[in-house]
Amino acid sequence: MDAIEQYRPKLATPVWERIGPDCRRAVSQAKPATPKDARDWIGALAYAAAHADACGRPTKAEHLLTPEAVEWYLATGYAHVGEAARANRRGRLGRLRRALLGPDLITGNPAVYSGSDASRPYTRAEQAQLYATARAQPTDELRYGLLTLLALGFGCALDSPEIIPLRVHDVREAPNGAVAVGVRGPRARTVLCRAAWAPVLLEVSAWVSTPGQARYLFRPNSYARGTNTVTNFLARTKTSPGCPPLVMGRARATWLVDAVEARMHLPTLMAAAGLTTLRSIDRILPYVRNLSPEQAAQALKEL
Repeated sequence: MDAIEQYRPKLATPVWERIGPDCRRAVSQAKPATPKDARDWIGALAYAAAHADACGRPTKAEHLLTPEAVEWYLATGYAHVGEAARANRRGRLGRLRRALLGPDLITGNPAVYSGSDASRPYTRAEQAQLYATARAQPTDELRYGLLTLLALGFGCALDSPEIIPLRVHDVREAPNGAVAVGVRGPRARTVLCRAAWAPVLLEVSAWVSTPGQARYLFRPNSYARGTNTVTNFLARTKTSPGCPPLVMGRARATWLVDAVEARMHLPTLMAAAGLTTLRSIDRILPYVRNLSPEQAAQALKEL
């Protein structure tokens, strides 16, 4: 197709001479339906290849188009742009991957993820800011509601649909001091709250609890338990300057990253987080800190 041969991204000539032939080869094999598809695909692939080339990584299209490689590129080589631009680049590379390599699952298309920033974990400083913001809320309802979300997100890896139906009696303290949460719904399970957040969860439970009543843990006085129960509440909270917004997907991703970095046994991690596939793990891998070469060598030697 003429569009493939004529289009040339704005890259340095030596770089384009190294990566250009393979980019054109891959896009040609993908058989784009329109000239616009051809330009979009070769442009997205060329910039991903140029970044990989600069980092000393493989530049062959089949290596660059895996979901893991795409997320690595977006996190390390395209993080300076807005989320909308990253989502656009992710979409172009994903369409090229499916056209070149076939569907991601031989049994059909996988679940479509939005181009959100939900996989980026909160830093320790950001978690501290969110906690301070929760404590500074002007009313008990806002204060304890926000603390509930923090404890269940950072401490238990729960997302909004799992938080909304929880009752106070779903939180239980064991004699050894561990705090467990009985999660309801399709991913029903028991999760132990992280030690750092367990006292907060117990504090919230004590505030909500009323003897003889099975009250909701989050927003106990709200009986309209719709899908927007969490987002409506967050829209009413008061934010502090410089504090990031609370996104439950990011809080859950923070738990997952911490668990992976702590070398948690994979089946245990998946059971605690309610995972049945590794796709959620794929999304947070670009944010997981790797071992040093010396540590990796020691771990491999002792395997």
